[in-house]
Parts: sequence; structure tokens; C-alpha cells
Amino acid sequence: MAKMSQCLTLLLILISSIMIHHLPLVSSKEWCVASLESTDEDLKANIDFGCSQVDCKPIQPGGSCFNPNTLINHASYVMNAYYQRHGRVDEACNVIFVNTGIITAKDPSYGRCVYGL
Repeated sequence: MAKMSQCLTLLLILISSIMIHHLPLVSSKEWCVASLESTDEDLKANIDFGCSQVDCKPIQPGGSCFNPNTLINHASYVMNAYYQRHGRVDEACNVIFVNTGIITAKDPSYGRCVYGL
């Protein structure tokens, strides 16, 4: 009886493992934003680099993310656009922006300014 119980337990574990590996992955929503500890120099560099890689029209005057017209807001938008475009991997937030980016699960969008996913 004990041997049959062990076999059933192993069978259950095997079936559970197969089922778990076939479940669809739930993608988490994450954004990359500028760290509050970033210097103005860091933020400007992040904007300059980011705008060479992604569309920065939303942070230009009249754009949906221009206001508030602050370096940290503009850098956050650009950094997130880069992060999203490059597969939402940690390196596209932390490494490329020299440890001035942080990943957050809180949507930084506001008003008409929508941070993409």
C-alpha cells in the first residue's frame, strides 16, 4: 500500500509540473523612472541619450508629457520609453542609465501623459 501511495504522489507531482509549465505567463506591468537621487547632469544625459533612441515629441512644448516641465519628469518619460522598447529588461533601465533608473510597478502616467507598456 505504501508503494502505491508513493507512486500516486510521484504521478501527481509529475502531472502538476506539466500543468504549471503549460500555463500562460502573466506579464507584470513595470515602468522605468528616474531616481529621485539623480543629478540634473544625469537627467540631462539620460534625456539626450534616450531621445537619440526613442520618440521624444511627448516631452516637447505642446506635447502630452511636457508639463510639468521638469528634468525628472522628462527623463522619466524618456527612460521608460527606452525601457519598454528594449524588452523591459533590468539592464535597459539600470545599466544603460548608469544606475539612475528604478523599476516600479506603479504606473507613472498622469493626465494626458501616458507612459507606454
